[in-house]
Amino acid sequence: MSRAALLILADGRFPAGGHAHSGGAEAAVKAGRITGGASLEEYCRGRLHTAGSVAAALAAAAVLGVAPRDLDAAADARTPSPALRLAARRLGRQLLRAARATWPSEELDAVAREFPKGAHQPVVLGLAARAAGLAAVDAAYCAAYECVSGPASATVRLLSLDPFDATGVLARLAPELDRVADRAVEAAGAVVDEGVDALPAGSAPLMEIAAEVHAAWPVRLFAS
Repeated sequence: MSRAALLILADGRFPAGGHAHSGGAEAAVKAGRITGGASLEEYCRGRLHTAGSVAAALAAAAVLGVAPRDLDAAADARTPSPALRLAARRLGRQLLRAARATWPSEELDAVAREFPKGAHQPVVLGLAARAAGLAAVDAAYCAAYECVSGPASATVRLLSLDPFDATGVLARLAPELDRVADRAVEAAGAVVDEGVDALPAGSAPLMEIAAEVHAAWPVRLFAS
């Protein structure tokens, strides 16, 4: 296992397309649900324990060798919003391009052939981690961290929030991120024996609705 590979995969400069997405923060800012550091923290906490929990388990299961097609179908079932499904596949396609260039793998090549429009990003993240020689817990951490770091970074741009405040939000969420990653690995292990129904299915209906509203805006700073 290469810790350097983990740092590369988790680095915001890795060309996976995440900079173009706000994780729902743009719609939340416009609706007045994120107004500063305190509300950003609550937003990220809710996202971590819903979408983040699901994404972390999907990524961990991919590292453990669960079939990408089964995981992708499970991700679809856990993403009611068409706009979010589209965003997840676009992110997955971009991440797959970067991963194949960084860690050439027949498994990644096969996913590119099977999903020409892109597989869900957490599934690709897990496969990239597997190709990089990382463990299931590493992929779970990456997925969980991305689900909160994206909104935090976007809010700095959307509200001119002090970057130190945004970083403080992430630091305070770290213990909860640890727990989400640990539970994700446990769920992924259950998937190997029981199938994808063992995956968590946490939902955030308001975020799903906001994603559909955001997708219809004629002018927006972020893709999602």
